[in-house]
Amino acid sequence: MSALEPGSFLAELTPAEREELAARGRVRDFDRGETLFIEGEEPGWVAVLLQGRVKACSYRELGGETLLAVRGPGALLGEVAAIDGLPRSATVTALEPVRALAVTADEFMAFLQAHGRVSILIMRMLCQRWRDADRKRVEFGMFDATGRVAQRLVELAERFGVPYDRRTGTQAAAGAGGESVRITLNLSQEELAGWVGASREAVSKALRTLRRHGWIETGRRRLIVHDLQALRRHAR
Repeated sequence: MSALEPGSFLAELTPAEREELAARGRVRDFDRGETLFIEGEEPGWVAVLLQGRVKACSYRELGGETLLAVRGPGALLGEVAAIDGLPRSATVTALEPVRALAVTADEFMAFLQAHGRVSILIMRMLCQRWRDADRKRVEFGMFDATGRVAQRLVELAERFGVPYDRRTGTQAAAGAGGESVRITLNLSQEELAGWVGASREAVSKALRTLRRHGWIETGRRRLIVHDLQALRRHAR
């Protein structure tokens, strides 16, 4: 199992709770680009990510997608539909090879009924997601596309960044100093545009602006942040 994201659902479970949940489900593997859930389908199961990262999207009527979230190891997926019994609100797709624990909706609800602490944990996680969604709605009114792109790059660097030595062009040892960070999650400009609520052209222009300042470097399947503090200041 990959290192769990801090604060993720699985990271917050006790060893005994993890063991019982694992006994209620089975492990499934998904290739890059494969779909786990489809928006609008009936909720049959929930997933707990053990390895790899996924994106949650909603598709627009006139084409294109809105990227709602990126989730990594330890994340719980599909729990809202399992709890309220309504169709799924997003399509979830693997951004890289993924391994997940699949638990039927009935088994998941039985697990929650047996563990009140876990139910409260999920309530807190959902509240955090709603707060985050409210914050992003405020951002759309307060910041232009460049500001919103900077905000998402800060988030990606903090969640999926590794130290980078720009002199050698290789990953640096943790704590080696310097401010360069290589973002290990590869998102296309279309996906980034769907995340910030802007056109691909606006995102391309924003990235050019950030490159011109020397804060980031982009290339084929490569995104490096050279001045994370400057990005944070711009994102505010």
